[in-house]
Amino acid sequence: MDWIVLLLAGVGEVLGVTGISQVNKKKSIGSYGLLIGGFVLSFVLLTIAMQTISMGTAYAVWAGIGSVGSVVVGMIFYGESRDLLRILFIGMVLTAAVGLKLIS
Repeated sequence: MDWIVLLLAGVGEVLGVTGISQVNKKKSIGSYGLLIGGFVLSFVLLTIAMQTISMGTAYAVWAGIGSVGSVVVGMIFYGESRDLLRILFIGMVLTAAVGLKLIS
């Protein structure tokens, strides 16, 4: 269950980063709501997950989900590069996160 909470914390991180992008494009209550709500959700859920998952593992997985998720959102919704090397390195981050899960 705590791994699901950690996954949702990563999704919150992606929402917060997406909110930053939206604020940069158009300053609105919705943009700021997405930014603040995403990060608050992310930190609350990360705190809950860290009650049973070690700090180093939880943080690394959370940061990996946030990083990969933000890159994928950028590629899908903001026209960012879909270069093969970029996708390779995303795969490496995912592999590292799965590896941490397996050894925890």
